[in-house]
Amino acid sequence: MGHTVFRTVSPRLLAPAAGIALATGLLAAPAATAATDGRATDPAVVPSPGFFGTGVRTDACDGTTAPGWIATAAPALTARTTADRARFKVWDETGSKVFDGEGDAVDGTATARPTGLTEGRTYTWQAKGTGGGAPTAECRFRIDTTAPALTVDSADFPASDSGRTPQKYAGQTGTFTVAGSDAASGVACYRYVLNGTPSVGNDCTGAVRPAADGTATLTLKPTDWGTNILTVQAFDEAGNASRPVSHTFYAPWNPAPPPSAPGDVDGDGVPDVLVPGSDGSLQIVSAAADSTASATALPATLAPDRTDWSAYRLAHRGWDPGSHGPVDDLLAHRPGGAALYLYPNVDQGAFRHGATLVDRPESADPAFTADWSHTEQLVALGSLDDHQQSSLLTVEDGDLWLLTDPGFDYGYQTVKRLSTNGAWAGYDVVAPGKAADGSLALWSRERATGTLRTYPIAKQADGTYDFSALADPSAGTAVGTFPAAEYPLLGSSGDGDGDGRPDLYAVTAARHLLTFDGTAAPKDLGALR
Repeated sequence: MGHTVFRTVSPRLLAPAAGIALATGLLAAPAATAATDGRATDPAVVPSPGFFGTGVRTDACDGTTAPGWIATAAPALTARTTADRARFKVWDETGSKVFDGEGDAVDGTATARPTGLTEGRTYTWQAKGTGGGAPTAECRFRIDTTAPALTVDSADFPASDSGRTPQKYAGQTGTFTVAGSDAASGVACYRYVLNGTPSVGNDCTGAVRPAADGTATLTLKPTDWGTNILTVQAFDEAGNASRPVSHTFYAPWNPAPPPSAPGDVDGDGVPDVLVPGSDGSLQIVSAAADSTASATALPATLAPDRTDWSAYRLAHRGWDPGSHGPVDDLLAHRPGGAALYLYPNVDQGAFRHGATLVDRPESADPAFTADWSHTEQLVALGSLDDHQQSSLLTVEDGDLWLLTDPGFDYGYQTVKRLSTNGAWAGYDVVAPGKAADGSLALWSRERATGTLRTYPIAKQADGTYDFSALADPSAGTAVGTFPAAEYPLLGSSGDGDGDGRPDLYAVTAARHLLTFDGTAAPKDLGALR
């Protein structure tokens, strides 16, 4: 490559001399010289070269691996050596030597700090112990010390100071175009957040990768009407971060919002499936979606414990009309926990405003405990009267309970026991909600057999519902089979396909989300996180 490398003398040339010396007793056995022959090994650059996009780190010492990037022109070069010192040489991509210096060895590691290195160059280097032993392999790295530049724009939600008129309303999805450039290593990814602070990380995990031209399209739905701020930050392959760029825009109030639909949390008039992700996030997928690609992920930090949504049972179907528009509030309960959490949905499914505690109602039945710690299952039936708050069904110590007459903040007034002797202990309860004709039913899955059953909940002449069919779960009408091993999670968010009948959804053992037409004709939406 046009430069001089360190060379060693073949041991075969020394063999006759060594033999003479040993024959005359002038030299000791050569085994003792192995630890002091001045060899150099383990070459490394500090900071370690790599690629921010993938998180891969490499010193590229094999001649074929692409050299990684560092974000400084003043790295440290290190090598292990059995000598007291090591000599370091650095060449640029033209083969010209740009550094030749020595470094003392401390605890077996010699270090040198080359000078004169510049932006955008590829460098090759090698170290050799001053004792005359073998040098290190030739290693390579590249330098990029300049952060990328970027711009953000949107025709749907233009910047407030642009003089342009928004084309979408709060609660509607808009696109935002991010354009970045980086002269040396190139843009690796973008991190962004709407009305918050961008996350950090040691690579591009969870970030958006650009197209070949450096652009990326973000599809976002501002849930708050009024002023919103989209903050974007670009990272290059060396790990340099741009300054955060804020795109401040106005999202007008929608004068004609979609019609309400029980089960809808994001305000588009279609029920949603809420499933905790394996990464602790909460995924929101439209029940009418064709894939999970459009899923919105709420961060784990919004969970009641601020770490993991998967630790909680979730329920939603109904809202408090006194505090916000027609989108579902969210209930969350941790198995064994004494508290039930309510997330008022004042921001169309973002749930950024935190949770309040739901009071435990009182009951004359001594089997009804004073807190929520015995709650094994929690499902939202939806409204049973002219209000919009949801009544609840819980399974506690194997029995089914009905909580009705919810007031402000879901303070339930009436408690009714629907079964005895732990009859529901082996069943998963699914509440499909009302059909278009106002009829109400309940579904269950017997875990031992996978049998799915349905139970009619008839509306009586006085407007109340008859729940007597739920006393014996084995007496329901079988409508299908869903083995628990194949479908660990069954649920329903109501009528997802708009045909007037409630629909089932399931999550498979491989974490694929399936939606059904009623309880038949499964559609695989793909893998969840």
